[in-house]
Amino acid sequence: MYWYTLTPLDVLMFRDAKPFTPGERAWASGDIFPPNGHTIAGALRGLLQEKVTLKLTGPFLCWQEKLHFSSPMNYVAQQPLTPIKWLKDHPCQQMQWNHTRPVPLVQAERSEFNVSENEADKDYRQFLPHDVFLKLLKGEKTTETDWLCDRASKEKPQPWTIETRSHNALEPGTRQVKDADGYFVEKVIRLHAGWSIAIGLDYDIPTPVTLRLGGEGHRGILEKCKGLGQQWDELQKCSRHNYDAAEKALQQDPMKGKVLAYLATPGVFEKKRNGVATCRGWPWEWGLAFPGEANQRQGALVSVATAKAMPISCRFRDKDYGEKSIPAPQVFAAVPGSVYYMNRPDTLFQDAPTTKVHTWRRLGYSELLWMYWNNE
Repeated sequence: MYWYTLTPLDVLMFRDAKPFTPGERAWASGDIFPPNGHTIAGALRGLLQEKVTLKLTGPFLCWQEKLHFSSPMNYVAQQPLTPIKWLKDHPCQQMQWNHTRPVPLVQAERSEFNVSENEADKDYRQFLPHDVFLKLLKGEKTTETDWLCDRASKEKPQPWTIETRSHNALEPGTRQVKDADGYFVEKVIRLHAGWSIAIGLDYDIPTPVTLRLGGEGHRGILEKCKGLGQQWDELQKCSRHNYDAAEKALQQDPMKGKVLAYLATPGVFEKKRNGVATCRGWPWEWGLAFPGEANQRQGALVSVATAKAMPISCRFRDKDYGEKSIPAPQVFAAVPGSVYYMNRPDTLFQDAPTTKVHTWRRLGYSELLWMYWNNE
């Protein structure tokens, strides 16, 4: 696997999955960042000028050749959340919930929040550096410094800024601005200085080289960065160790196989129902550990910490006109940083290379890292 950084030379524009035609609506949404695997693969194929099957890892964010990952969503400030079914001697154990959904999450230790002026001014990182994230994988104790932005370097919680660009639509066949419905606004992304997009690729590309990325012909420079591969291998090794340790503990005691699955890239979990593909925030093959019906299959999934799904849209070849492309059906992906609480480790159906949906994995989607859970 070869690792690269992709540094924008200007702003970047990525539209969402909603169809857009100037004049039909005033806003062209485009605040989805980092770009998804389809966008990255399309940019690379445009650079290579050939139809190749690529295997991607990422994309992730990178600051001065150090990988960064979305902050896990199972934390409130620095306090981790716990499923009520995993608590002991806690009043929330009596809580009732909809058993067709995962178990609710609460703070294990009750505390009174008195937000002071200093506390309100604290900026928590939305992306954690490699060394901090490695602590979380290993279950090591973190400090406040690990979670907070470094004010000395003027670090921001989100390493990019959303800007707007206004446009005037032209009359067809002319260079004259339309008298009516000729104005629309687009959103663009400006990545902060020192930041770049990191990807792993099973293809050796001579670098440095520029490529088009996103809409309106904006470009970025692609450069090799071997150190990123070493960082990713270290995380993978720790993740594999946590997975194996949970399986080994499970053989000794069914109650000691608990583990957390962290979603590092957007997770696309589809299932066809009556011919219609339905998406949700966790894999369909992971049954709930506490199902609502007695005849329902019991699985390993206990609880989920996630946020609003992100829309993903791509294009594929028209079956009647092979040289043309048409919009693909829109899907909704679980956002990076989502965390799944499991009674035991499990795999994804799309991990199997023989399945049709393995395409999602080849494009970098649904990348899981297994995190340590203290069973004490």
